[in-house]
Amino acid sequence: MRGEMNQTFPSDFILLGLLDPNHYGLLFLLLILIIFMVAIMGNTVLILLIHLDTQLHTPMYVLLKHLSFTDILTISNIVPMMAFNYISGNKLITFAGCGFQLFLYVNFVGTECLIITAMSYDRYVAICHPLRYPILMNHRISVILATGCWIGGIINSTIHTTYVLLLPFCGRRIIEHFFCEIPAMLRLSCVDTSQYEEIVYVCAGFFFLIPFSIIMFSYGQILRIVLHMKSKEAQKKAFSTCSSHLAVVAMYYGSCIFTYMRPKSYHTPSQDKIIAILYTILAPLLNPLIYSLRNKDVLCALKNVFGKTFSHRNEKF
Repeated sequence: MRGEMNQTFPSDFILLGLLDPNHYGLLFLLLILIIFMVAIMGNTVLILLIHLDTQLHTPMYVLLKHLSFTDILTISNIVPMMAFNYISGNKLITFAGCGFQLFLYVNFVGTECLIITAMSYDRYVAICHPLRYPILMNHRISVILATGCWIGGIINSTIHTTYVLLLPFCGRRIIEHFFCEIPAMLRLSCVDTSQYEEIVYVCAGFFFLIPFSIIMFSYGQILRIVLHMKSKEAQKKAFSTCSSHLAVVAMYYGSCIFTYMRPKSYHTPSQDKIIAILYTILAPLLNPLIYSLRNKDVLCALKNVFGKTFSHRNEKF
């Protein structure tokens, strides 16, 4: 480590990483890489299905396509760099590289939170106000919502990245994390960041607490409608769908709230690393499984697309 520190420039950072350099660390890295590939494939297939099947050209699937795209970008921003640092043994990351990764990470996390909220609003309108759905939620509105989610994420990320990178960092620039994250970088600052932490709480409330409250309200109203259904089979299906969606929402928002709404003094590197795995690696894997593969429309589209592909090949032969 000392030789590695002597070779660094003043603006370089050192990412300690997630895994220990032993057999267990290598096995865990292989598991993460498998999760990475499955998440990329699952979300890519979902995007292609929504693009190719006209029956999926609805507001819900427009938002779902953006969610899948965000998941691909989120996990791609984290895992390849982490794997490269582990395999090469080079833990250095430049100041510009760290800032770029931080900007993308904050942008994608904030955007995903808003997209999931928009999706819950879509389901609320579809189930609770079906007759008004074409007015309250149509293709144009879904595009506006998705665009607003991305703009909100970019603005939020620009503010935080600019502030954090302008902080003076003293002593050894060792980031006790596997990517450049705000709480881990604040620990390196040699100035009081308490005022900035208050800004973080406000932004976290806007991107995490308020959306989470909207989602819980939406699903609460959906469940209220479901309980009045006469069909037990419909109730069972609705409860199964809502419970799986809420499980992912609770995991994602819970981990984000736990990370960004705690005072800096309560953060520990080991806790931050474990919690970060949930919303940077596991969430991109689970989202396509929960939101699509349990959906009959998506499964039907999958059969149609593959059916057309195989029939086209058979005609050639």
